[in-house]
Amino acid sequence: MIDLLTTTVSVLADPPKNSGPDFGKASPLGLLIVVLLLIGVFILVWSMNRHLKKLPKSFDSDVAEGQAEPTGDADAVAASMEDGGASEADTGRSPGEPSG
Repeated sequence: MIDLLTTTVSVLADPPKNSGPDFGKASPLGLLIVVLLLIGVFILVWSMNRHLKKLPKSFDSDVAEGQAEPTGDADAVAASMEDGGASEADTGRSPGEPSG
């Protein structure tokens, strides 16, 4: 246990191996990468803003104007029509009521 502690302290106390005049300075390649990342973020934000401007102000306006919401998916309705089964309105059941 003491040997491990002594080894850890001696490793941490050693001076850095690369301590020349250029130690710790960034290269021009690092600057290029940072600039390219900033350009990419700018393009993504610009594109997102363009797409958000195309959205309606509120998604609740269709329901508030009296239009009915679709009940169920189109595949289930098409399958029931092909089978000759009665629709939910014909049977008198609510859409959420189980059949049986």
